[in-house]
Amino acid sequence: MSVIAATTARPLVRRAQRRIRPARVILQAFLIAMVVVWLFPLFWAIYASLRPYSDTVQHGYLSWPENGLSFINYQNVWTQGEIPYYYLNTLVIVIPGVIFTLLLASMVAFCCTQFSWRFNLIVLMLFTAGNLLPPQVIIVPLYWIYLNTPIAMLGSIDIGNFSFAIFSDNNLLYDQYIGIILIHVVFQTGFATFVLSNYMKTITKEITESALVDGANVLRIWWSVVLPLCRPALAAMATLLFTFMYNDFFWALILLSHGDKRPITTALNNLQGEFLINNNLIAAGALLACLPPIIVYILLQKHFVAGLTLGSTKG
Repeated sequence: MSVIAATTARPLVRRAQRRIRPARVILQAFLIAMVVVWLFPLFWAIYASLRPYSDTVQHGYLSWPENGLSFINYQNVWTQGEIPYYYLNTLVIVIPGVIFTLLLASMVAFCCTQFSWRFNLIVLMLFTAGNLLPPQVIIVPLYWIYLNTPIAMLGSIDIGNFSFAIFSDNNLLYDQYIGIILIHVVFQTGFATFVLSNYMKTITKEITESALVDGANVLRIWWSVVLPLCRPALAAMATLLFTFMYNDFFWALILLSHGDKRPITTALNNLQGEFLINNNLIAAGALLACLPPIIVYILLQKHFVAGLTLGSTKG
């Protein structure tokens, strides 16, 4: 019996020694510290958004609330900041941008991976290399193009207090929804093409060849055969593209002059006064602004994770 007890006690001793290794303790302490550093600004913003501005001015942002916590800042920013209006403004820009980017990127990736032609690798490299160029480098020529590119008039759409002018009276790309949509499509198509092409390489060419033998044309194969197989990758890219376009601040600030056309990220500037900045109100507005990407990620989380993992290996 003593021999059996000794043999069973050895694994327990080894496990105990593994648990108290200094390297593991240091690693866990480091990870916990990084989590705290990462989450502290978020919890601080939530805490500040629930406090009255007068309370923070009198006692400081890291003090204990003297007047309690409330949702008055959220109520004020929802009504005074016209958050629903800028939500709709943002969706008018983001949803078409995501759809057009996925369509264009999937077409290019389909042609470069499912068919063998002379310049398919060069085209794919050009689309990928476009992501390496910082957008701010070409802001001057791009701004000049927007100020000198005429477009046709197509009228407007009125939905309650929201007036969506497809093209306004200036007949130029500048200060137009279509201009911001084009910017996002151009600068996000390269990255989307790179990801989708890696995923489409896992689809055997025999599927495309069989569809061609059955009489299907190229567009039919792309729409009815390849895109359904790429549903996880498309969902993952839709989540990333929605986040990228939704969080854009630079292009909307440069290429939209009217505040009533800007998305919610740049509209948060309207919460700053000329002589007073209510940081509690801005924190409430920022938290409301981050809700749509979180909702989109929750809804597409399963497809998002599957799209990132399935395209990593071939076969």
